[in-house]
Amino acid sequence: MNVGLKVKLLRYTNEPEKTVALAAKLCYSDSDVENLHQGVTEKDVSGFIKKLISMGHLSPTEHASFTFAIEGVSRSLLAQITRHRIASFSVKSQRYVRAEGGFNYIIPPAIKSLGSDAQKEYKKQMDIIYGFYQGWIDKLEKGEKGNEDARFVLPNAAETKMILTMNARELMHFFNLRCCKRAQWEIRETAWKMLELVLKVAPNLFCGAGPLCVSTKCSEGAMTCGKAAEVKEYYNSIK
Repeated sequence: MNVGLKVKLLRYTNEPEKTVALAAKLCYSDSDVENLHQGVTEKDVSGFIKKLISMGHLSPTEHASFTFAIEGVSRSLLAQITRHRIASFSVKSQRYVRAEGGFNYIIPPAIKSLGSDAQKEYKKQMDIIYGFYQGWIDKLEKGEKGNEDARFVLPNAAETKMILTMNARELMHFFNLRCCKRAQWEIRETAWKMLELVLKVAPNLFCGAGPLCVSTKCSEGAMTCGKAAEVKEYYNSIK
């Protein structure tokens, strides 16, 4: 069955911006731990965070972390997102979770755009692959071993679910790369949904986060999409 993307912000560091501000304050003052909170008010945090980011002093942002639940994404996306190594992942296992009665899958937009006949053909192909999978389940020993080896015939389109945790600094890097129009469509859509969620709980921390064309200029050189104005307009619409 075709499924759609869902992203939810499950947990995040309590008062993430204040936590970052306190960590940064420790770097620039001789306050002890007991007195560290003094002088860090909600009003001060906004300007302090923006100044910190403009200075490029990003290590304090690593003290704020954000945990997302993501589902309705493909195993192809999983291969991409796990390249971001400064992160923690817990992923639905194809080894321990058997695809009973079929498996969920993702239809790429380019195939959807070809119309209903193309989507029916794609679904038929997924059904055939499930038949291969079920055939190997029946032939192999039952239980974990059967799942372990039968899963090899499942496609990149197969849907997966994950819990993902990143700190704010790594998220900024992730958004720089993956919100860009030159990123693959599925991980780009996921990244924008994640950015929209963290902007609600830490707007100063992620102000200007996203592809570099939002805050500075495009880094793609001759490979630029040429749509910086469109990207900025979309970013402003989710702030």
